Order: sequence, then structure tokens, then C-alpha cells
Amino acid sequence: MATRTIITAALTGVLTTRGQSPAIPYTAEEIAEEARRSVDAGASIVHIHARKDDGGPAWDVESFRRIDAELRKRCPDVIVNYSTGAVGLGREERIGHISALKPDMAALNMGSMNYAIYSEKNKTFYHDYVFANPFGDIRFFLEQMNAAGTRPELECFDTGHINNAWPLIDLGVLRPPYQFSLIMGVLGGIPAGTKNLVHQVDALPPGAHWQVIGIGLRQWPLVAAAISIGGNIRVGLEDNLYVAEGQLARSNGELVAKAASLVRLLGGEVASVAAARAMLELPRTENRP
Repeated sequence: MATRTIITAALTGVLTTRGQSPAIPYTAEEIAEEARRSVDAGASIVHIHARKDDGGPAWDVESFRRIDAELRKRCPDVIVNYSTGAVGLGREERIGHISALKPDMAALNMGSMNYAIYSEKNKTFYHDYVFANPFGDIRFFLEQMNAAGTRPELECFDTGHINNAWPLIDLGVLRPPYQFSLIMGVLGGIPAGTKNLVHQVDALPPGAHWQVIGIGLRQWPLVAAAISIGGNIRVGLEDNLYVAEGQLARSNGELVAKAASLVRLLGGEVASVAAARAMLELPRTENRP
């Protein structure tokens, strides 16, 4: 039987704009349409940041509630994963939409780091800030996710972030099944590369579910590497705007379609939403309002 690979589509992110890619969705309707295109192409999970109608980041519960309603209309069975990552916001504001909407999953950043984009051409840094996630905040977010019945998706930008899971496991606030995202290629985190990916996977707790998240065009070789060693994959306009060098993706669906074709070329099978729920031990519940 062919190995099944779960594809996540990260639809919009928080930093990219239509000046960089006209395909970036802003409104709830646009985000939900991108989710539909992604599911049609093979994604079973959608990872979402909320945006204001002008493209700015939104963290209020009502913005996420509008997205939730539009998602239900277009792809009611998809696994929903909302972000909690932010800079300069209080922890209550970062988690309020999770407590209110009780999504299937929520991203949980597992450590603090420098986070920047550097332009070799212009010899300057962009988006140069400290992404603060102390243990007290991580524990608070976990407790809120546990109360909401939401699976934490542990976002790890470096090996130390993986190791940060163990005291939370010891405290009993991080409970199996564990679900990790290995993010590679962000300046301040682990560089993108197959050797580093294998090292990261070897550092995971036994039996953990995992996916790779590659930034920029380095995404594609990492997708192929993850498929070949039995991992899951994330693609989408949050992480990479290009379907190939010099060729902007026209939608998240186009990126998912390329990822799905790589799965099949490597002899695997793209997991359906139902199969993904079974593989991740994530049954659909009726606790979502």
C-alpha cells in the first residue's frame, strides 16, 4: 500500500502583501476561496492568519469568526489550523480566537528567536525583530488549547525548540499525540537542507507526527525529502510565492497541486481529509460553535 502524505496549505501568512503577489487573499471570502482551491488540489489541512480587508494583520475574534463561517460554506470537513504567532501582542489577544472558535488545531510557537529577512542585494535587514515565546506563554497557550479541545501544532524553528517540548510533557500540559512542524530557512532559525531535516526528525519524541515547512524556493527540495522519509508537508503563499524560479504561483491551489504531483511521482498517495484525521488521531468533533 502506498504511503499517504498529508498536505497542509498555509494560505496567507501575516507579512506578505499583494505588492509581492497578487494572489495573496485578504478578506474572509478570499481566504475561504483559497482554502477551497487548496482542498480541491489535495490539501487536507488549512493554516490561516486573519487579515483586515486592506491586508493588515487582524487578531480580533470576529475576523476569525467571519473566516470560520466562510470556510464552513466551502469546505466544511477540512482540518482548520489557526495561527497564534504574533509580535507585540499580549498572550490573551494571541489566543482569544482559539478559545472562542475551538478549531481542530492551532499553531504553537515553541521558543523565542531572532526573526529577520536579509537582502544580500541591498545589504540590509527587513522585518528585523525578536519573536518572544517564553515558557510561561507557551504553557498558557497549551492550557487554553487543552480547554478548547484544540490540537497544538508545535512550530519549531530550530532543534532547541523541539527540546523545549520535554518539560511541558513532564508537566502534563503537552499530551500525546504530539504534532510538530519543522520550519526551515527562516533567518534566525535552522537553515534549510536535507541533512538538517534528518537531524530534526531524529530529535522528535518517539511516534510524533511531523511536517516540514520550507521557506521560499527551498521549499521544493525539502518537500521531496520529507515525502521520501515518511513525513508530511506544508506549502502555500505564506511560505513561498513561487511555483518555480521566476514564476509566481497564481493561487495556493497551484502550489498544493505541485506538492501533490511530487507525492505521486515519488510513489505515494495524497491523504484525503478523512485519511488525515485518522492518521493524526484527530477525529472531527462537534465542539466548534
